[in-house]
Amino acid sequence: MRLRLRPRDDSYYEMFTDSANNLVIGARLLVELMSDGADREAITEKMRACEHAGDDATHAIMRRLNKSSAPPLHREDIYRLASNLDDVMDSMEAAVDLINLYGLERLPKGIIDQIEVLERAAELTAEAMPRLRSMKYLTRYWIEINQLENQADRIYRKLLAKLFSGEYDALTVLKLKDVIEELETAADAFEHVANTVETIVVKNS
Repeated sequence: MRLRLRPRDDSYYEMFTDSANNLVIGARLLVELMSDGADREAITEKMRACEHAGDDATHAIMRRLNKSSAPPLHREDIYRLASNLDDVMDSMEAAVDLINLYGLERLPKGIIDQIEVLERAAELTAEAMPRLRSMKYLTRYWIEINQLENQADRIYRKLLAKLFSGEYDALTVLKLKDVIEELETAADAFEHVANTVETIVVKNS
């Protein structure tokens, strides 16, 4: 039996969980943004606060990692997972900000479909993070996230086809394309989170 001479710092798991829960809040703000009569200015401010909270959480993880002598995971994996989680929030916040800045009143239905995928991915990620401590019952998580990302890709391609169908004027096409690309980037970032979790589990199994 190998003895651990230094206590292992398990606070990272709680910090990852907090970051993932923050993504759920952000995804639900995206859903709220799509509702009739939504106060876009207020939602944009709330999303900006979420993005700042995400940055603070990421920086806290990095500071702890720099000081920690016995992290529970490989340092590069902690860094990568924290960065991946932060990337999701950055893209969601950018999409909300663009919708508000561009004054986009009429959004294609496919954008709502994109957001629904992101909301589900956020919920699955928040459910998965606490299980990192035991490294158990995570396989289904990364499989489902991969399926959601494939769904997001199909929605994205359909949206592009709609944008270039002639239904929208050229300036509106450029504005909408910026938004759907940020949402697609967020879906990709969720998959990066899941891939990192899979790598962590494989290394520690």
